[in-house]
Amino acid sequence: MTQTDKKRASRQTDPRLEARRELMDSLNHTKTLINQAYGGFNTASDSDLIESYVFEINALQARYNYLLRQVKELEGTA
Repeated sequence: MTQTDKKRASRQTDPRLEARRELMDSLNHTKTLINQAYGGFNTASDSDLIESYVFEINALQARYNYLLRQVKELEGTA
């Protein structure tokens, strides 16, 4: 069995590592969306659009906090 095969097999046998990887990917994606929403907020001039960005940012921050709690629980530090 090659080193690559061993790594692949160990990844497949540890669902916690896969779950953590997926959570970290989601965290990174959510952080990107937050930054994009802030960018839109900073350039918006219409009050309705500004309000929509405020709601979007709040929702994304809530999602980010949820994902962060999930990572901490998975690692046993929560």
